[in-house]
Amino acid sequence: MPVHHEQSGRIPDRVRDRPTWLISRAFARSTSLLFAGFETHGDGLRGYHYRLLAALEQWGPASQADLGRDTGIDRSDVTGALTELEARGLVERRPDPDHGRRKIVTITSRGLEALKRLDGVLDGIQEAVLAPLTPEQRRQFLDLISRLGDAAVGGEGRPEGGSQG
Repeated sequence: MPVHHEQSGRIPDRVRDRPTWLISRAFARSTSLLFAGFETHGDGLRGYHYRLLAALEQWGPASQADLGRDTGIDRSDVTGALTELEARGLVERRPDPDHGRRKIVTITSRGLEALKRLDGVLDGIQEAVLAPLTPEQRRQFLDLISRLGDAAVGGEGRPEGGSQG
């Protein structure tokens, strides 16, 4: 019969210092903070909404397929997220005159306002994620984590859609 231990949060020694374990713990923490921040201050919007609005603001009108590729959001999820954003008046979708079935998405002035408000929400979340680190450690961490991400995009691994904002 297995023995149940009352102590929670124990980590096996074989796992404790493995980069994959540490990265997954940091990911779980940042995901939790993102979810809580959007839940509290996002007015029903999520990280994937933010990514879509940010892409439209930065690069201008785009097809739904391009938005999916540019933001790492699955094509079927892009359609649902854009439906939600359109219902709130944050984006407009219009037929592409050069391609009958394609829709071109544009951010609206309300969408720009929402994006700016969400920037503040995300700034607070980023601060919470990095709170345990000194300013110098933050710079080092961002440099190192960027290298790991760039290596994945460069072919050493496959990028995942992930949550993000």
